[in-house]
Amino acid sequence: MTIFLWVIVPYIAFAVFVVGHYWRYRYDKFGWTTRSTQLYERRLLRWGSPLFHFGILAALGGHVIGLAIPSSWTDAVGISEHAYHVIAVTTGAVAGFCTLAGLTILIYRRRTVGPVFSATTRNDKLMYVVLTATIVFGLSNTVLGNVIGQASDYRESVSPWFRSLFYFRPEPELMADAGLGYQLHALSACALFAIWPFTRLVHVFSAPIGYFTRPYIVYRSRTPQLGNRANARGWERVGPPRR
Repeated sequence: MTIFLWVIVPYIAFAVFVVGHYWRYRYDKFGWTTRSTQLYERRLLRWGSPLFHFGILAALGGHVIGLAIPSSWTDAVGISEHAYHVIAVTTGAVAGFCTLAGLTILIYRRRTVGPVFSATTRNDKLMYVVLTATIVFGLSNTVLGNVIGQASDYRESVSPWFRSLFYFRPEPELMADAGLGYQLHALSACALFAIWPFTRLVHVFSAPIGYFTRPYIVYRSRTPQLGNRANARGWERVGPPRR
């Protein structure tokens, strides 16, 4: 069971994440969108969207630092373990609460506004459940563990296990010894990555790069007089169509 949970499941989730995105981009380019519902309702969206997006970006940055950077690196640059712990708990709690508050507003909006709810697919409903569970588990590890005083040192268990997966030398025993909260957080994150390619979350990997290279759109007026500037040489105004 240890090998299944902390070796097989993560690799399956990662494979589905990569292959699923390729399949979605290859066969469903027109569906690669957020399916924006901004035109249906803006008051709740104006509060929920910034809270969620800025909070999730801050949480993502904290996860990158906490999981990908070994403790020896932070010690080498002069950041003590106590200072790192204070910074991680403070910023993690703020980012987690902002993300959870924004997600709560967005889910309430999606459930109570008729046109927005109609634009929600079954996959997106499942995504909201898994995403909420992942955020709640992560926030409970950050806040409750430190309030109770029984927080596990994830930098000596979860982080080395996470990095070992990318070394292709997995160490499942490290994750097996971590706290239950961290285990639930890791499993819910694996489930989130597995369903990611089939939901609106694919818009994370979208960027309007094509706008910088596409040709200009030329507009020509049919009015006889357009401003005070003289016509450029070689150009003639287009008159009204003949009947």
